[in-house]
Amino acid sequence: MENPHAQRQAVLLERILKNASTCTEVIIELNHCVEEILRANAPVKIAADLATKYRKNVQYNLEATKQEMS
Repeated sequence: MENPHAQRQAVLLERILKNASTCTEVIIELNHCVEEILRANAPVKIAADLATKYRKNVQYNLEATKQEMS
């Protein structure tokens, strides 16, 4: 005679394994989508970095010009 608890545990374990497998597949797909987004945003990041450097250079030159005039 089989143990009913063992049967129930086997069914539950099977469900857990199936859900874990599905979860893994979804996470892999999510990672793929994030990689695509990062690739698509690369030019925007470059432009933002250039704008930040330009702003810093302008600020530095403005401060240097103020000191020369004083």
